[in-house]
Amino acid sequence: MDTKKESLAWKEIHTEHIVQDEWIDFRKSAYRFPDGRVYEPFYTYSRRDYVVIVATDSQGNYLCVRQFRQGIRQVTTEFPAGGIERKDGWQYGDPEVAEDALQAAKRELLEETGYQSEQWSHLITIPSNATIADNYAYVFRAENCHKVSSQQLDDTEFLRVQTISHQQIEAMIEKGQFQQAMHIMAFLMADRKTENR
Repeated sequence: MDTKKESLAWKEIHTEHIVQDEWIDFRKSAYRFPDGRVYEPFYTYSRRDYVVIVATDSQGNYLCVRQFRQGIRQVTTEFPAGGIERKDGWQYGDPEVAEDALQAAKRELLEETGYQSEQWSHLITIPSNATIADNYAYVFRAENCHKVSSQQLDDTEFLRVQTISHQQIEAMIEKGQFQQAMHIMAFLMADRKTENR
C-alpha cells in the first residue's frame, strides 16, 4: 500500500484546555476530517508515560499486585506498574525531563513488591490508548526476581503482593479476573517470547 497517497489524517482546527494543571491536560477539540467535514467535540488528554513489569520469581511464578482501581471501582489483580517520574514534577510534557523507562521499571518493581532482578528485557513500547490519550506504556520483563526489601509504597498506594502461576493467570484472564488490557497484552507477549526461546 502506498501510504504517501493516503489522506487519512485529521486536521485540528481549535482546542480548548478544559483542565490543564500538573496532573492532566484534558482537551476539547474540533477536527476537520479528510472529506472536509468538521467534527466536535472530541476529547483527548495528556498524562505521563508509565511502565508495566511482567515479573517472575526463580520458580517461574508471576509477581502480581492487588489494588483498588477507581475507574471500575474494583480491586484488581495485575502486574507491578507505575508512572515514569519527571524532573519538573508534572505528569506529562517534554519527554527529555523524564527518567529512563528501564530505571523506572526497576524502581517500581522494588517499591511495589520489594523484589529485584538482574534479567531485564524490553517487550514493547505502545500507546496507552491511541484514541484519546498521547501517553505510552513501556512494557518490560523481569526474570528470576528475588526479594530484597519490604514494599516502599507512595501515600496513595494500598496494595498486596501475590505470586501467581502461569496457569492461574490464564484462568483469571478467561474469567475476566485479570482486568487490565495492557497487562493481558504484556502477559501474552512475555509468554510468546518464552515459547520462541
